Amino acid sequence: MTTPVVRAGVIGYGYWGPNVARNLAETPACEVVAIGDLMEERLSLARRRHPGVKTTMDWREMIADPRINAVAIATPVSTHFELAMAALTAGKHVLVEKPLAATVAHARRLLEESERRRLVLMVDHTFVFTGAVRKIRELVNDPAFGDLYYYDSVRVNLGLFQHDVNVIWDLAVHDLSIMDYALPGRPVAVAAFGMRHLPDQPENIAYLTVFFPTRVIAHVHVNWLAPVKVRQTMICGSRQMIVYDDREPSEKVKVYDRGITVNGVESPEHLYRLLVGYRIGDMWAPRLDTTEALRVEAAHFVECVERGTRPVTDGSAGLRVVEMLDAASRSLASGGRPVPLGEEQNRA
Repeated sequence: MTTPVVRAGVIGYGYWGPNVARNLAETPACEVVAIGDLMEERLSLARRRHPGVKTTMDWREMIADPRINAVAIATPVSTHFELAMAALTAGKHVLVEKPLAATVAHARRLLEESERRRLVLMVDHTFVFTGAVRKIRELVNDPAFGDLYYYDSVRVNLGLFQHDVNVIWDLAVHDLSIMDYALPGRPVAVAAFGMRHLPDQPENIAYLTVFFPTRVIAHVHVNWLAPVKVRQTMICGSRQMIVYDDREPSEKVKVYDRGITVNGVESPEHLYRLLVGYRIGDMWAPRLDTTEALRVEAAHFVECVERGTRPVTDGSAGLRVVEMLDAASRSLASGGRPVPLGEEQNRA
């Protein structure tokens, strides 16, 4: 019998942990050795689903287990740094749920530690591993798409209200990770407006604007207090436009051969000659890989551990997303002023 390349421990078996554990367990060359959680009823469920797995309420016990060479962390963001740093210090590869850490300083320290020890640090930016987002990256970078103009997204639903992070850190993180992966160029500033409607709770609605060094602009609307669930994104290029609707059962990505043409402008004195033409062409829906995103992600993590390669959503990608989240939070607190990226406060 071949010894698994990855012998994993999963810390956190609440909402997302069961999905992580299942996909790791079903990935060739990976064995889930232990599962940890603070609630016995969750551990009882884990034992039923993964017979023979070791369960524990003490994550330190898992970190100290010499059989385990990789740890997956599916816990609240406030715990990510302590858990991931302990695992890296113990010489274990790490897969951590989004976002990588609660502060830029912590995200940077995790990245530096993983690189110093030559360990895999991978962030669970799940949407990056969907067939839809991988296809969008391909389309946006194809010359047929033309120049990128904007990214516009609505990600709203009724709940689930989080108590430890605001709606930006909970929902907008998905769009920021998609932009980081799929769009050419890096943003330079973020502005955010939002509001809280429940006492002593974080903001439940927010609007983010992400600025790029070119004429590209991105806008993201996130909301926990909407009557319907909407997951729709429009990406506009000079030659094509893309509509991505994650709620669509089959044709999640549609490409429109539509746009405008501008002719007749020779100088500012001849603006009256401006002619705007509208091009209305075909719509087509590309074939997408329908494999569960987390299954693709788990396989990628195992492959990176086996080959010693950098993940697509590595610590650097995780840091860039946390930098955008941090800038958005500080813009929110200052009434919406644009916050340049790289201006982060080194809060530990």
